[in-house]
Amino acid sequence: MKIAMAGACGRMGRRILALAAAAEDISIGGAFDLPERAGERLLVGDEGHSCEITLDRDAAAAMEKADVLIDFTHAEVCLPNVQAAANLGKPSVVGTTGLTPEQIAELDDYAKLAPLVFAPNMSVGVNLLFKLTAEVAGLLGLDYNVEITEIHHNQKKDSPSGTAVRLAERAAEALGLDYHQDVQHGREGQVGARPRAEIGMHALRGGDVVGEHTVSFIGQGERVELTHKAHNRDNFARGSLIAARFTLDAQPGRYDMQDVLGLK
Repeated sequence: MKIAMAGACGRMGRRILALAAAAEDISIGGAFDLPERAGERLLVGDEGHSCEITLDRDAAAAMEKADVLIDFTHAEVCLPNVQAAANLGKPSVVGTTGLTPEQIAELDDYAKLAPLVFAPNMSVGVNLLFKLTAEVAGLLGLDYNVEITEIHHNQKKDSPSGTAVRLAERAAEALGLDYHQDVQHGREGQVGARPRAEIGMHALRGGDVVGEHTVSFIGQGERVELTHKAHNRDNFARGSLIAARFTLDAQPGRYDMQDVLGLK
């Protein structure tokens, strides 16, 4: 399998390329970043498994030499990248967060042309957390107040994280609530008693925290907490390569990591 890496110079891009360079069944077909970096030589990989690649000018050029696109960029540049891959009939794995509902609908259009895995978090552990959150919420019901806390590094641009949003969506689905109507983002002032049909969302930013998410189910006299802590970015990178392998045998359509990991 040959991958094309969008955002190759970013933190996630570099880790995915490093793991791809070390994998026996994966090679790097293409890679690109900002247009002005086209033609630059980039050394990727870890000791014993490194290689030098030349950055392509854009997604179309990179995808001519690759089987699947992996995109960890920004919302405004993600869609043209996926479109370039889809126009060639080639699948995409998208871990970019912060997309609007309209942009996600556009991804659905491209998924009609080629398989697309779109997930706010590619980690195996986090996707297990998604499943457990829905199951616990369904079992405990509204008698237990759901509060979600996420912590990320101080350079993260979107808030709350895409992972936290998905956790709230899974809890809301299980509780018969609506994310857009029933999620309360922080609290300030004389807000009154907490409504029963509410999910609290709290985003913390600081230092170099890779990512921590906790879902608290708070009842009378007890609290149940589900927590995932990322030690580094490798778990996200490994998940994206697992997803890339999945797309090669998939039919056109939009999938998530629950599909990839067989958790549905």
